[in-house]
Amino acid sequence: MFQTEYDFTLPAGYIDAEGNLHRQGTMHLATAADEILPLKDPRVQNNPAYLIVLLLSRVVTRLGTLDVVNPKVIEGLFAADLAYLQDFYNAINGGGGRTVQLQCPHCQQGFAVELDPPGELSATPSLASTRR
Repeated sequence: MFQTEYDFTLPAGYIDAEGNLHRQGTMHLATAADEILPLKDPRVQNNPAYLIVLLLSRVVTRLGTLDVVNPKVIEGLFAADLAYLQDFYNAINGGGGRTVQLQCPHCQQGFAVELDPPGELSATPSLASTRR
């Protein structure tokens, strides 16, 4: 069976209005709509760094016992948790390097080579590019 949802544990955790800590969550694989539709949002057009907030609010399907994960919840994350979720998003959606299996033409020994990714996913700016 093809896996479309992945569990995670935030390093710090989200603290809700009642003071409850939420660390366990689930993220689903991104769809084309998850990456494209936030680009039309005026908040992203006014501030491109807001893209990651909208994108994560679309793909994080569960966080602790919260009823819903919306942009307000993502805005309330600690910076370490936002960075973690961005890295987790890139990892499950193919934003990391790719490993290919090759074979030596002389000795026929197999080996793996990790290819560098051509670039980050365009819908997920790195945190470094959002800092001034």
